[in-house]
Amino acid sequence: MKKQEVVGLDIADRVLGILRESQQDVSGEAIAAKLGVSRSGVWKAVKKLREDGYQVEAGTNRGYRLVSESGVYVPGNIRRLLGPGMEDIEIDLREEVSSTNTVLKELAEQGKPEGLVLIAKRQSRGKGRLGRSFYSPEGSGLYMSILLRPGLAAEDSLFITTAAAVAVAGAVSAVTGRQAMIKWVNDVYLEGKKICGILTEAAIDFENNGLNYAVLGIGVNVQEPPEGFPPEISEVAGALYRYDAPVDTRTRLAAEILNRFFGFYRALPERSYMGEYKKLSLLTGLDITFQQGRESWEGKVLGIDDEARLIVRLASGEEKSFGAGEVSIVKKGLLESIQSKDI
Repeated sequence: MKKQEVVGLDIADRVLGILRESQQDVSGEAIAAKLGVSRSGVWKAVKKLREDGYQVEAGTNRGYRLVSESGVYVPGNIRRLLGPGMEDIEIDLREEVSSTNTVLKELAEQGKPEGLVLIAKRQSRGKGRLGRSFYSPEGSGLYMSILLRPGLAAEDSLFITTAAAVAVAGAVSAVTGRQAMIKWVNDVYLEGKKICGILTEAAIDFENNGLNYAVLGIGVNVQEPPEGFPPEISEVAGALYRYDAPVDTRTRLAAEILNRFFGFYRALPERSYMGEYKKLSLLTGLDITFQQGRESWEGKVLGIDDEARLIVRLASGEEKSFGAGEVSIVKKGLLESIQSKDI
């Protein structure tokens, strides 16, 4: 059985080659004879090509014709959607990696230049914050990492993450027509469910306390997996689409994110995106419980300041600001508050 599946994949590639070369309709019988396979094998190959985004027309007594490849998830189609000034962006799309962040960090250590974008169709060991894993099944998400070599102090690396959050939220809204929001610091939500996680990992040059490089990882749930999300994340995890996302969604989403992010990144010291980051804050107005060390606090989130710190009014009436990593928000009851919030 396993051998037949491998052969099936090979047939799809060979059928695609025949359709690309032909200037007219090609019958299934002719393709089958040329490849030495059954007509059923040709039909299955065409079905797979359609699932991958190729527009293949078929007509009785006419055969097959390749109409368009615009929806296919390949680097060239992403590049065609990039705006001016993005000529130096290199896109490497792979079938599977352990983690796009892990692989790209290895490439960064080898001296690869800024602007290398690694995308995988699936990750075997996707990474989330605080050592957590990121569920990354094939066909369900956009798994992407970007290599950066910013002239930033180490403490300013947070602004890479916040710029990315705004870029993702804007891209999701542009692709789906629905408003995405940001849960401080770096999670993107859509209709009360987490649809994106962002992880920035950096190597520090200790001589000047600057960044040698940074790898920005972005994982977006495009479509719910057929078997659903694992039980441990099923309550919080969501996707852009529950079923049957448009075939070009990942292509469009990747391009939208790259266009928006690099627009912010190239003027990062200006932090022009911070107004949008504050506006999209999902926690603003919510009562939360959070911990700092062994102490537990309660308060209402008033907003985000220019340093991306969370502004909270404590029960005592005192207002305090907390930076990323200084406090942890208690999850109990938070999801219910988020999902009930009228956005």
